[in-house]
Amino acid sequence: MSNPTPVLSLYDLSTKAVMNCYNCFKNDPDFRILPENILFDVYYMFYKENRLCHLGVEFSDLDVFARMLRVTNKRLQLLKSFQTLMDHGTQVAMELSNSYCIRASKQEMIPQQKITVIDLGISLGGFLSEAGWFFESERVLSMCWSVCEKLQSCSQNCYTWRKSLECCHKLLHAQAAYSMIESADLTRYQAAGLVEELLAAGETMNLAGLYTEFSLHSFFKSNYDEAFKCSMQAINELTEQCSPRVIVETLSQASKACIVKREFVKARVLVTQAVYLARDVYGPSHPKFADTLLDYGFYLLNSDCVKQSVAVYEEALALKKVLYGQYNLHVAVAQEDLAYALYVHEYSSGMFRLARENAEEAIKLMKQLLPAEHLMLASAQRVKALILEEIALDNIPGTKLLSEAEKLHKDALRLAKLSFGEENVQTAKHYGNLGRLYQSMRRFKDSEQMHLKAIAIKEKLVGPDDYEVGLSVGHLASLYNYHMQEYRKAEQLYFRSIKINLQLYSDTYSGLEYDYRGLIHVYDKLGDADGVAEYTVMLTRWKELRERLALKESCPLSLDECPKPLSYIKQLIA
Repeated sequence: MSNPTPVLSLYDLSTKAVMNCYNCFKNDPDFRILPENILFDVYYMFYKENRLCHLGVEFSDLDVFARMLRVTNKRLQLLKSFQTLMDHGTQVAMELSNSYCIRASKQEMIPQQKITVIDLGISLGGFLSEAGWFFESERVLSMCWSVCEKLQSCSQNCYTWRKSLECCHKLLHAQAAYSMIESADLTRYQAAGLVEELLAAGETMNLAGLYTEFSLHSFFKSNYDEAFKCSMQAINELTEQCSPRVIVETLSQASKACIVKREFVKARVLVTQAVYLARDVYGPSHPKFADTLLDYGFYLLNSDCVKQSVAVYEEALALKKVLYGQYNLHVAVAQEDLAYALYVHEYSSGMFRLARENAEEAIKLMKQLLPAEHLMLASAQRVKALILEEIALDNIPGTKLLSEAEKLHKDALRLAKLSFGEENVQTAKHYGNLGRLYQSMRRFKDSEQMHLKAIAIKEKLVGPDDYEVGLSVGHLASLYNYHMQEYRKAEQLYFRSIKINLQLYSDTYSGLEYDYRGLIHVYDKLGDADGVAEYTVMLTRWKELRERLALKESCPLSLDECPKPLSYIKQLIA
């Protein structure tokens, strides 16, 4: 039995009639002055009826789109229809940014006209960031900032400083999210200067959102101490009067800052509350909820709940695809995250097909959306290189895959050094990746050199007992143990790795398996039967603990739980 045709309301019929007579109405002044919410519904009918050519013409008009941005209660519909146009091959994002830049570059504007142009730039730039078109967003907001500077040159007061700070806030987000490191440094400096001017003038303002952007910027630069400090400042600024968006973003970013500082108890409180709040405020089909799921997956992956992290990343990616289609940077980033989680999850099984597919899809999409040699592309290529290396080890004719992996890792290292310099955790990670690869390629001296570089950089930046140091120490121990016959060196490094892992995690931590197995091999080669017996017992105990954990382990996110008050959250993480 076929489904009955839905009965349209009189309003829907009227909207559809206007759409069907678009060619007659499009130049009619009365059509252009329709209330914004009604005009939006006409355009959304174009989207639902797949009349994308007409919709593309209308949305490419800056004045028309500016009106649509003011219909704030239908933002999700606007995102979907906008992304459908981008999927269709239109250049609406670039056309809007071009139109804005032309308008903002006009030399003769009175102050009120400048304010109008600034407001439009903030609104358009913010939407483009939200929609995943960061290049166009950054272009719009940079031009908006230039108008802010002109306004400040003729009118230095708290109002113009506030407008400028709002622009800086949006611009910093676009630049950090798009890995524009040097530009973001300057924008952050300008934003900090504006805050000083406002505070000196006696202005009161809530800086939770801005401190969150500072934290995100520091996080992308691998300056984890600063990221953590800024996130805690942002948390302290939060009040119940803050918008739900600011609260969700602040909690989510603070959780990531806690994760890299290995403050897992705090991280869990923050990220789960962000998920609950996003679900309750925006619903389970909203981009903000998808964003919090990605952050929750990041928490699970780093807290050794790898299987659960894969499930959460898969859910987040599926939602991103529904919201943004296939041709969007948000989707590519989510695919990269899932690829890495799958790689970690399948590390012991060797079943890397899904991990490789997601990594290659992410790279393919990024190559379409990003300029050549973009830092974000290098990150995805690094994930693919890790996967290729493991596949190669399980295949006799794996030399070609190892050579491809080397090229990808070297490229990622080169771009990291250009963006961050030599002394950066990201650069150190790439040295470590090359160290592991050269071990697989049986280039043992090269491998040792890379691991020692990685350890030296990490120790200098994050201290001798950090997780990142423990990871590199464990990799060097493996090299000494299995390939260079430096058993006493390997023994001491395994001891150090175990100490770091037990300090940061628990005796069920997955990485301990490699340390215990390594020590069993070391003592076997040294002929130390007592050592072999001791760590065989340790390994057996570890396996029993892991089995018990697996029986009771479930995704620690209650679908029935409600978000807690801010005061309660602050008390829990104090």
